[in-house]
Amino acid sequence: MEVILLEKVGKLGNIGEKVSVKAGYGRNYLIPGGKAIFATPHNIAEFEQRRSELEQAAADKKTAAEARAASLADLGTITIGANAGDEGKLFGSVGPRDIAAAVTDAGVELHKSEVKMPEGAIRELGQFEVDIQLHADVMATLNLSIVAE
Repeated sequence: MEVILLEKVGKLGNIGEKVSVKAGYGRNYLIPGGKAIFATPHNIAEFEQRRSELEQAAADKKTAAEARAASLADLGTITIGANAGDEGKLFGSVGPRDIAAAVTDAGVELHKSEVKMPEGAIRELGQFEVDIQLHADVMATLNLSIVAE
């Protein structure tokens, strides 16, 4: 399935690129999410008319993400209290939802989908660095301290 990207999609392409994707990915994710349109001659012509508008919107989103990254850096270390045993193991875990809630409470808007934890949830007390992906091109690092309540 050939589609034209309306915004940058990580590891797939940039705005305006005509890419070939699997039918399910295009139909179920890219097109309903407004990230791409079918690559028909009519849509290609319509896209070329709107190209500058889409590029400006993408630049605005990136600028806003960079500003959020700067405000995340200004927060310093975020402290999250959790129930823990004597050996430092948590009763439960601290995941993306908990981190996003703590950062939002500190004054910076953050969604749980922006918190990247490839190793999984945190299950022990200590200091951690968590990656935050605010935009396809903007990554920030959050210093996190998990303490016993």
